[in-house]
Amino acid sequence: MSDNVTNEPLFETLKAIQGKLAMMGEDMADMKHRMTALEHRMTSLDMGVAQVHGDFSGQSMRIDRLEGRRGRIEQRLNLMD
Repeated sequence: MSDNVTNEPLFETLKAIQGKLAMMGEDMADMKHRMTALEHRMTSLDMGVAQVHGDFSGQSMRIDRLEGRRGRIEQRLNLMD
């Protein structure tokens, strides 16, 4: 009977540790879920930024073409400085 008395505090401590580990496991699962959601959002943002860069590139090409046309018009009309 003395073995049961001496082991009981140990069992209580182990139960407390087991409970804390279970809570940590739930917290870890929640963190994994949040991290996955964050990764998806970051991927969406990266794709959006790439789209904006593509749009800027297209605008730059259009501006370059317009500047070329303007230059040719100025030359034809002898408007050069």
